[in-house]
Amino acid sequence: MPAHVAIIMDGNGRWAKAKNLDRSEGHVKGVDTVRLITEEASRLGIKYLTLYTFSTENWNRPVEEVNLLMHLIVTAIERETPDLIKNNVKLTMIGDKESIPSYSLERLEQCMADTAHCNGLTLCLAISYSSRWEITRAARRLAAMAAAGQIDADSISDKDIADNLATACMPDPELIIRTGGDLRLSNFLLWQAAYSEIFVTETYWPDFSAKDFEDAIKQYMTRERRFGLTSEQLK
Repeated sequence: MPAHVAIIMDGNGRWAKAKNLDRSEGHVKGVDTVRLITEEASRLGIKYLTLYTFSTENWNRPVEEVNLLMHLIVTAIERETPDLIKNNVKLTMIGDKESIPSYSLERLEQCMADTAHCNGLTLCLAISYSSRWEITRAARRLAAMAAAGQIDADSISDKDIADNLATACMPDPELIIRTGGDLRLSNFLLWQAAYSEIFVTETYWPDFSAKDFEDAIKQYMTRERRFGLTSEQLK
């Protein structure tokens, strides 16, 4: 069983288009899937579930869609917070908080504070997130520390970089799921995904079911994770 599963939730707009609905309907339906998969991950004993909720590139979408997404994200989290607490789910987020409107950020931070005592599943929302932003920020932090004489630039290690990423408090994801069929990571957890298993499904996120999630977990559990070694070495 993977300890950390990350999901690229893709296909809301295409789901709506296929049903002759407005794109907003796809986002609304996608919120229901978030609740379903969070409950299933908690039931299965997953420790960390990271959802690619809103990328830095998403800010370039039409203003109306961006405003709707921000409203949906915050409203849904506030609505679900009592159930998160009931199910012992801790809410966290990673991303560029400075880009998030203050009224949305304050409400999200309140929800995180309300669930801070929970110690079951950690639900991490990647909001205004991109891996390049995250790695660039880590590089700047380490450069500043080296310039101040706090560290030796020549001694900077993989661990130093990892410790300065937004995910420093979590293990790397063993499994990354992408819905909607596209075969790319889309600037998501690029450093952390170095040895992640990847599962891609053609199913759009609004139609992604608890069984689909279980099937992805089951396929992961059949894979041989060699980390550069040979099968014989593992044996």
